[in-house]
Amino acid sequence: MQTLINLIEQKKFVEARSILLELNAVDLAELLAEIENRTVFLLMFRLLPKETEAEVFAYLEHDLQQRVVEGITDRELAGIVDELFLDDTVDFLDEMPASIVKRVIKAADPETRRQINQLLMYPDESAGSLMTIEYMELDSDWNVKRAIDAIRRQSEDKESITSLFVTDDSRHLLGIIGLRTVLVSRDEELIGDLMETDIISAKTHDDQAVVAEMFKKYDLLSMPVVDNENRLVGFITIDDVVDVMEEETTEDIYKMAAMEPMEESYMEAGVFTLARKRIVWLMVLMISATFTGLIITNYNAALSANVLLASFIPMLMDTSGNAGSQASVSVIRGLTIGDVRLSDVFRVMWKEFRVSLLVGVGIAGFNFVRIWGMERDPAIAAVVAVTIFFAIIAAKLVGCLLPMAATRLKLDPALMASPMITTIVDAMSLLVYFNVAALILPQAG
Repeated sequence: MQTLINLIEQKKFVEARSILLELNAVDLAELLAEIENRTVFLLMFRLLPKETEAEVFAYLEHDLQQRVVEGITDRELAGIVDELFLDDTVDFLDEMPASIVKRVIKAADPETRRQINQLLMYPDESAGSLMTIEYMELDSDWNVKRAIDAIRRQSEDKESITSLFVTDDSRHLLGIIGLRTVLVSRDEELIGDLMETDIISAKTHDDQAVVAEMFKKYDLLSMPVVDNENRLVGFITIDDVVDVMEEETTEDIYKMAAMEPMEESYMEAGVFTLARKRIVWLMVLMISATFTGLIITNYNAALSANVLLASFIPMLMDTSGNAGSQASVSVIRGLTIGDVRLSDVFRVMWKEFRVSLLVGVGIAGFNFVRIWGMERDPAIAAVVAVTIFFAIIAAKLVGCLLPMAATRLKLDPALMASPMITTIVDAMSLLVYFNVAALILPQAG
């Protein structure tokens, strides 16, 4: 070891590097641990190849890892973070002070940062995994002049300084103050007197959909994220929330079309991926639609007695399915944006019932006149008109109830959208159709 130290002190780096390369990562970590001179320690570490640096770094004790981080540039740190396994990174960050954690996460690329946050016990799709830690902190006892000086020094390293966060010595969030307020205030005024203490914040484990809803409800541009002890750990900006809204909307669209959500875009996704995302729900719906076939088979006698009945089956099924879909989409949107709550179930049913009466009367009346004029058969026209009236009522009630039932069962209400509603309502429409036909047409009984 002394030979290596002498070579480094004499700036014979090529020779020192060749000796270091003969050692494995574990031996190198032990060697570095024995060097007390910080300058020699860092020089020896920097002589290692990029890949070896990360491997050796993982074997160093936490205090030595901190020494490395404090002695290298952000670019070198980014190289190490990129090469480290994520579990090694998290093990390292768990033992580091907040200042080191901030610097490491800042140096990582966006994808690595997301994964690090996720592994730091923040669940995927939570506020913790969404936040950035590049925020601007102020002390409540600072005056405006001191605050502006601090903002000038640190603003280049912060993602946003529109909102400034006031904390105490233990990082507890005390208040928020806007940059505009700081700039227009007198130099001698205290930050503690200017800050807003009515804080809207998120907890690290809050779901990102809840966070997005809070942004919308309170018309926010940013929101602080705190832990269970109200310590500031980061903040979320509106651009991140826009991405969340797009992601949540895309996921709902896929579910409403009976497809599994995809992370890739349509053009990037492979044919097999698309097929795999679609085939499961298609098979479920296909099996569900078997009941429609069984109903038709069971009423073969009615169809044989009056073949004209069969010609109206597609129209009845489509109309009732569309009516159910209209109700389900309206309720799903209401549940998603918070306009409809589970406690509103009877109000929603009453509203959809009244809507279905108006729509049913209009559609039934139109079809009665149309079919009587085309077929010159008032009995058939009556069967179709009565069926479509009751089918629309049933479809709209089912369409509003199923999404609310899914929500009650902790399922995504989007699962109960058009394909599922249509499959259920089709069977109901046929049952109504054939039973009405049996009452009105003696030969169909």
